[in-house]
Amino acid sequence: MNRIFWVLLIGLGLAAPFLIYPVFAMKLLCFALFACAFNLLLGYVGLLSFGHAAFFGGAAYITGHVVKVWGFPPLAGILTGTLFALVLGAIFGKLAIRRQGIYFAMITLALAQIIYFLSLQLEFTGGENGLQGIPRGQLFGVIDLSQPLAMYYTVFAIFMIGFLIIYRAIHSPFGQVLTAIRENEPRAISLGYNVDRFKLMAFILSATLAGTAGATKAIVFQFASLTDVHWPMSGEVVLMTLLGGMGTLFGPVVGATAIVAMYNELSAMGSWINVIIGGIFVVCVLTFRRGIVGELARLLRSRS
Repeated sequence: MNRIFWVLLIGLGLAAPFLIYPVFAMKLLCFALFACAFNLLLGYVGLLSFGHAAFFGGAAYITGHVVKVWGFPPLAGILTGTLFALVLGAIFGKLAIRRQGIYFAMITLALAQIIYFLSLQLEFTGGENGLQGIPRGQLFGVIDLSQPLAMYYTVFAIFMIGFLIIYRAIHSPFGQVLTAIRENEPRAISLGYNVDRFKLMAFILSATLAGTAGATKAIVFQFASLTDVHWPMSGEVVLMTLLGGMGTLFGPVVGATAIVAMYNELSAMGSWINVIIGGIFVVCVLTFRRGIVGELARLLRSRS
């Protein structure tokens, strides 16, 4: 089944700009990477964070600023935003990782709200207007990213790199320890593993890749706004992960695609869109408890 999904992922990724609007495809990829990064923490460690919007939106602001004001090329700007998310993830992780369950979730939410407040008040972020007019620039000084196809394949390459990092982390001894912590933390401690250190490493990696997604989105859409850093963004990535299949490799990609597509198709409904998507989510959770990909995998295993 994994081979089928790999073929579909790469094939659809390469063909996407010829099948759908390229900007919409880039949005899908950015949120798919965001959801995959979040799933690394929730699906494989069992830690529910309500603060991932801080890394996603914070990196978007930093990238936008260094590209627009300091004149960084786009790739250097994305790397700067990613580095910011890494440092922020290390700070947040140090403060939150020793707590569990609802306490961990509330600490991450509170810390993320600090970043939201700073984004609202600091001058360089543009406040309620956001940071607008971020130039796409040129990749390696040669490739003009104002061209939709060039920008799309750059985003696709960034997504694949991030996705492969997650894949390698999951299918490594490090990933096996994370799964052991999720399944039975006291037993992992009794085996001699420094559980807090592994949790912190997973948190930092998740935050870093979430920042990469946010930084890339800032270049694609040429702005960063308070929406990127506000707590509903953290809720959306939880929704994407659960809908696609928590703890599955490709589930977050499917979940992100479904949610972004629904928001796009139902945008004419106005404020009712949240009610509709909420209802769809409730039905899916009650019907597909393992998520779309999780249930599909279960059906294939039962038939074989």
